[in-house]
Amino acid sequence: MRKRRKKRPQSEVELNLAAMLDMAFQLLTFFILTFRPSPLEGQISLRLPPPQPVAVVRGGQPAGTDYSNPNPIQGLNTLTISIFAHPKTGTITALGLGEAPVPSLAALDARLKQVLSDVGNPFEQVILQVSESCRYDELMKVIDICTRQQLPDGRKLSKLSFVELPGE
Repeated sequence: MRKRRKKRPQSEVELNLAAMLDMAFQLLTFFILTFRPSPLEGQISLRLPPPQPVAVVRGGQPAGTDYSNPNPIQGLNTLTISIFAHPKTGTITALGLGEAPVPSLAALDARLKQVLSDVGNPFEQVILQVSESCRYDELMKVIDICTRQQLPDGRKLSKLSFVELPGE
C-alpha cells in the first residue's frame, strides 16, 4: 500500500504594500517632474483692446500724478449702470441706468441703444456699479449687453469699468 503524503499547510500569500506604495509614488513623481506641456497648451491668446487712459489727464502729465484732482473721472462723460443683486442667490434684482431704474435686461439693452446713439451725449466710458453678492454669470449678461452697443461714430463700446456698489 502506498503511503499518503501529508499535505503541507498552504500559507497565505502576503503582499508587501509598502513596496507597492513606494513604487506608485515614484512613478507619480517621475511623470509630474517630466511633464512638459506643448507650447500651444502653455499660451493663451487674448484679444484685448490696447490700453487707453480712462481718467482725465492734462497734456504730457502721466496718469495718476495729479494729486489735486480728487475725482479723476469727473471730466469724462461717464454713464453709470447700477446692478443690484439678491444677497443670497446672487441674481439680479434691479438695474439702474444713471439715476433711472430699468426693469429688465431687455429694457436695459433698448435704453442703452437709445442713449449711446444720441450724438448729443458723447459718453466716453461706462462704469458698472455691481453689488458684491452678484454672481459672475449674471454680471456677464450685463457686460454682453454693453459690449454689443455702438457709439455714434460706429465704434463698439469698449471702455467698461467695474466698481463695487457704494453703501454695501
